[in-house]
Amino acid sequence: MTLLTSPETLWTTLVSTHNPITIDLLGTLLIQLLFWWLPCTIFLSLDTLLPSFSARHKLQPPPKQPTTADILHSIRICLRNQLLVLVLHATLLLYTSSHHHHHPPRIRIDPRLPSLAEFSTHFLASVLLREILFYASHRALHHPFLYRRFHKTHHRFTAPVAFASQYAHPVEHIVANVLPILLPPMLLGAHVLTLWAFLAVQLLETSTVHSGYDFFAGAARKHDRHHERFDVYFGGIGLLDWALGTDERTDSEGRKKE
Repeated sequence: MTLLTSPETLWTTLVSTHNPITIDLLGTLLIQLLFWWLPCTIFLSLDTLLPSFSARHKLQPPPKQPTTADILHSIRICLRNQLLVLVLHATLLLYTSSHHHHHPPRIRIDPRLPSLAEFSTHFLASVLLREILFYASHRALHHPFLYRRFHKTHHRFTAPVAFASQYAHPVEHIVANVLPILLPPMLLGAHVLTLWAFLAVQLLETSTVHSGYDFFAGAARKHDRHHERFDVYFGGIGLLDWALGTDERTDSEGRKKE
């Protein structure tokens, strides 16, 4: 095999020589490593590597920043949540593999690459479906009954950092973080490469909006405001916040701003 081998040939060879479960699990772990652990580590390192740049772009003042102990605790909880998802993911794959005729896998690991039209359609549809699922689950978690039992854990970080993006009660992590990302591609019967691309974008987005920095066109500012106010910006891309009035066109009592 030469360096000029086409991506489709490489993918076909990979699928024909490896177990689909191995491809799915290891590919998903690699995406998590490259698009969540690496960005989170870079954001955390800015204080040391680029202190002036970091201080200039931080949204919250130093007294509000979490301590080193807080961040290490967050990393441990994130590892626990990811291990839980890995076990559930592997269990689901093994179950669908052993009951293939009755429960065919919804994510396709085809030897051919998805067409551009299929990829674009499934990706954009997943973005919109994820926004609906995430907004609904996130806003529900702010109901006092659910907030006290589950979502309060995540709001421990009033000045969020990237590693707080998966800091959550395990029930919340499954319901509000994992399922809104996993279900849309599954319902669409998407190619696994489409799923990975969608997952990569969502992981990078959540680490960025929790980073506490404002240098990505203010991407983190809205979610930072959510951690301050609790009653605004429940969605990811902001579409439903705009449509349903949960952006900052209203004050904390729900009155329209002048």
